[in-house]
Amino acid sequence: MYDVIIVGGGIAGLGAAIYCGRFQLKTAVVGEKVGGTIILTDDIANYPGFKQISGMDLFDKVQEHAQDYDIEIIQKKVNNVEKCKDGCFKVKTKDKTLQTKTIIFATGTEWKKLNVPGEKEFENKGVHYCALCDAPVYKDKVLAIVGGSDSAAKESLLLSKYGTQVYIIYRNEKIRAEPINLKRVQENKKIQIINNTNIIEIKGDKFVNSVTLDKEYNGSKELKLDAVFVAIGHTPISDLAKQIGVSIDKKGYIITNDDSATNLNGVYAAGDITNSKFKQAITGVAEGVKAAYNVYEYINNELPVCGCMDDE
Repeated sequence: MYDVIIVGGGIAGLGAAIYCGRFQLKTAVVGEKVGGTIILTDDIANYPGFKQISGMDLFDKVQEHAQDYDIEIIQKKVNNVEKCKDGCFKVKTKDKTLQTKTIIFATGTEWKKLNVPGEKEFENKGVHYCALCDAPVYKDKVLAIVGGSDSAAKESLLLSKYGTQVYIIYRNEKIRAEPINLKRVQENKKIQIINNTNIIEIKGDKFVNSVTLDKEYNGSKELKLDAVFVAIGHTPISDLAKQIGVSIDKKGYIITNDDSATNLNGVYAAGDITNSKFKQAITGVAEGVKAAYNVYEYINNELPVCGCMDDE
């Protein structure tokens, strides 16, 4: 029986694990992939203590710190979560059933899709969702990034290091980047913003060679390019939490209070999966730390005696 299982192996989950280890809680971090979306970020300049660091390097430091404590990291997909009648929980992978007194969900999000003709057919053949992962193969090519967030702006700047031309295609009037990144985009001669425009089809033969727009740009709805990178937001991975009755908002994010607690006793959440408005690596880690502290308080002061037996 674990004191806490952290479902999800991103930076919020590992941040929680560090404090669970400090509180000497029997802890397991369970997730199909360790690292989360932070490791796909090229340049981080807003994490306290590091003027500039890559997402991978930052995560490696957090993981190394976590492994200083007596915690387990189990790299397996969680298929099911059950709430036992006595108040504890079962976390099931393909070949294991783990029992725990509490759970911290740090399952994060996945990329939203455009859902237009050609997107699925050309995925990884000119359609991508991570510039850091895939931009290097498009040296001296014409590229596009779809989206208007700060993430899209940063992706465009990374793409400009490889491509000869980068289009930002955004459905609204103005992109919503942080001022420093907006300035960098506007000063970059390789980047051109196409506002009030949507991609309605992605075309190619073996690989992408053009997209169709819903309005003309420079006299044509056909835009020749070699790759499309999609940065239109994320979908929360909250199905496991829903299975045990955790409250979810209209967008699918887990609702938490100031203590990172959900509506269920013994269940907490941290990071991008929560309904917090400001989603950053540092806020996700902070939520994980609060969750760990409140797990410790719950186990020592509120947890009922669990009669669930190790019967599986």
